[in-house]
Amino acid sequence: MAMTTREIAVPNHHAHYPGFAGLGGLLAAVSMVGRGSDAQLVAELSGLRPTDAVVDVGCGPGTAVRHAARRGARVTGVDPAAVMLRVARVLTRSSKARYVQGTAEHLPLPDASASVVWTIASVHHWNDIDMALREIARILTPGGRFVAVEKVAQPGASGLGSHGWTQARAAAFADRCRDHGFIDPWIEQHTAGRRTTISVSARAGE
Repeated sequence: MAMTTREIAVPNHHAHYPGFAGLGGLLAAVSMVGRGSDAQLVAELSGLRPTDAVVDVGCGPGTAVRHAARRGARVTGVDPAAVMLRVARVLTRSSKARYVQGTAEHLPLPDASASVVWTIASVHHWNDIDMALREIARILTPGGRFVAVEKVAQPGASGLGSHGWTQARAAAFADRCRDHGFIDPWIEQHTAGRRTTISVSARAGE
């Protein structure tokens, strides 16, 4: 069935996904471990500094968490899937990194506790974008940096090829960020090897 124009622009078009668990979740976690280029990208886009307190929303097996910790930042990985957190903890040795179970819509963290929040290949699974953006704004310090990265998906793609964002979805997400008080959201496209991603970056209000 062809997607409508409205559906093509929905940033969380896979909100119905049941989540990661069991053997399938373990295999998915292992398959995500090697995505170092995405970790490096969000670090660069956020202007990561050793003094930062970072929250990785939808951290999966912790690749970007470990990258931030190696660069000296304190970092918390948040994920709803227990299997992802188990793999992340096994692979992580840094005292600067920790993991907690939670969702984008309910982040178990104090107000104004992060100077950077990023999320990789996660927004298209969020149940409620508005609630998630309110939570991210809540935990960010004034002027804190927010970065969301998704794989580029072509309009009308199906199956695994549909997981990610079209240009329209990225633009719709940038608009939602602006609606929630984020300042000057901008969109960029990136290519690393055969992988092409699209990002939305913004700052929290002062």
